[in-house]
Amino acid sequence: MQNIIDRFISYVKIDTQSDPNSDTTPSTEKQWNLARKLAEELKTIGMEDVTIDENAYVMATLPSNINREVPTIGFISHFDTSPDFSGTNVNPQIVENYDGGDIILNEEQNIVLSPNYFDDLKQYKGQTIITTDGTTLLGADDKAGITEIVTAMEYLINNPHIHHGPVRVAFTPDEEIGRGAHKFDVKKFGAKWAYTMDGSQIGELEYENFNAAGVKITVKGKSVHPGYAKGKMVNAITIATEILSMMPKKEMPQFTHHREGFFHFYDFNGNVEHAEINGIIRDHDRDKFDARKELLERIISDFTDRFGKIITLEINDQYYNMKEKIEPVMHIVDIAEQAMLDLEIEPIIKPIRGGTDGSQLSYMGLPCPNIFAGGHNFHGRYEYVPVESMKRATDVIVKIVELTAKYYNDED
Repeated sequence: MQNIIDRFISYVKIDTQSDPNSDTTPSTEKQWNLARKLAEELKTIGMEDVTIDENAYVMATLPSNINREVPTIGFISHFDTSPDFSGTNVNPQIVENYDGGDIILNEEQNIVLSPNYFDDLKQYKGQTIITTDGTTLLGADDKAGITEIVTAMEYLINNPHIHHGPVRVAFTPDEEIGRGAHKFDVKKFGAKWAYTMDGSQIGELEYENFNAAGVKITVKGKSVHPGYAKGKMVNAITIATEILSMMPKKEMPQFTHHREGFFHFYDFNGNVEHAEINGIIRDHDRDKFDARKELLERIISDFTDRFGKIITLEINDQYYNMKEKIEPVMHIVDIAEQAMLDLEIEPIIKPIRGGTDGSQLSYMGLPCPNIFAGGHNFHGRYEYVPVESMKRATDVIVKIVELTAKYYNDED
């Protein structure tokens, strides 16, 4: 437990916030600080073939310790933190034997982490919880995952009586801005399948995620003196807001859950001459996903018929539901589920209402379900992680490696 705490805190104190407006990889120079630390730490604990490439992707190998063929499997986490909230000067607080009540994050600013609002807290009474000080995010997304992978590898190295096949690990930049897998070298990684340690509460096991597309709508208007504008002015703002009013009202994030998809428009700016709307389309079902794109195209087509060619629509697919790639190899999910059951952890198998690097990696030839890392309330000041959850995630990694060596037959 103390090893996990010390390792995790050493990671979160390093600012690794990514930047969506940068075109470099990694998107911020400061991500290199943790990447280099991780590469050195992997060498120190005894990992082999440790590499860090020109884009800060860190990879390493735990060689097999048995004399028979076992497929190489992998574990992956990202070291960048979200640009949504500050990751500078993270000051973690350790709450031992949590009493189930309010946690004062920052007395001066009256910032409180309360189970009355964040009811997941209630399940961690009596445990050790690491929180923020209320002024930054914590970085459990996904430095908890990194902590668990490194600790599991160290444990396996120090306990050679646990038989295992070859294991590859990787730590990546820029996941939070959707580019974590863009330059991932699947061939170099060399695993038959892998797991991202990037989920939330204990027990989560996910192999479904959204199909995703980005949307940009641009309206070109015509500005005329309002006193003499009749029949002449074309107001880009009013056309843009009318387009938004045509979208299905109940198919927005605030009205949807489980496997329900949505349209989400998160940025609007403009004036009479020019207006721009940015948004996303999400759905777990590929047919429904395509239907959402077609609906938006029809709406824009109708407006073009009314106003002429002053409206442009860009729809760019971002990633797809990894379920399509994982279902043919469901044994990789079964192994993770069995690992949890063996450890008396109740598996929570559910779709991700988002995406992970695993979704892109699955379409790049590396099937990659997602496993809990333990954190909650990502991307903000109320983020926290129970240490016991990180310990249990570490146990799951070790058990998956052990079960793969014990049960997997390459001929199956």
